[in-house]
Amino acid sequence: MENFDRKKHWENIYKTKELKEVSWFQPTPETSLDFFRQFNVPTTAKIIDIGGGDSFLVDNLLNLGYQDITVLDISEFSLDRAKLRLGERASKINWIVADAATFKPTEKYDFWHDRAAFHFLTQENEISNYLDTVQKSIKPTGVLVIGTFSENGPNKCSGIEIKQYSENTMTDRLKMFFEKINCITVDHKTPFDTIQNFVFCSFRKLNTA
Repeated sequence: MENFDRKKHWENIYKTKELKEVSWFQPTPETSLDFFRQFNVPTTAKIIDIGGGDSFLVDNLLNLGYQDITVLDISEFSLDRAKLRLGERASKINWIVADAATFKPTEKYDFWHDRAAFHFLTQENEISNYLDTVQKSIKPTGVLVIGTFSENGPNKCSGIEIKQYSENTMTDRLKMFFEKINCITVDHKTPFDTIQNFVFCSFRKLNTA
């Protein structure tokens, strides 16, 4: 995998597959939206969706009145599809084309959301770099939500390997910087009528002062 071009891979996926032809498609991202409700995230909160691509989370957040949303994805084509769908509303979103493994934010966020981007980071240096970036880029009162394939889920997605997590391994991985709030497992039904088991965990930054 040393010569694997992650950006080229994902650009090709989005250029060759329609919205409903990818396993992660959700008409309404209920699990993610439930976390916003659970934490009563104010509409003025600074939000970032990591690996958001052309998912419908951003549409739902706009419908709920959220005013400060950033969507990041390695695939520029996926973000272009989302912009096209949103039309004039796309101008309300901050779009960033970047690899989550090397992303260096210039802002701090109140709510960091990552559904199925983190589990594509399989190299230790990428994982460590990502988590270091997250802890530096979340406000002291901010919330982190990460969803990955569970140990009962697939071990590959879109032809490439992923790293599975359980509640324990996820919590252990983040314990240096974050305190676990809650973890749940969720069965995601794909457009192909298969089931993918996810673990979603929410965390709050530890007070290291």
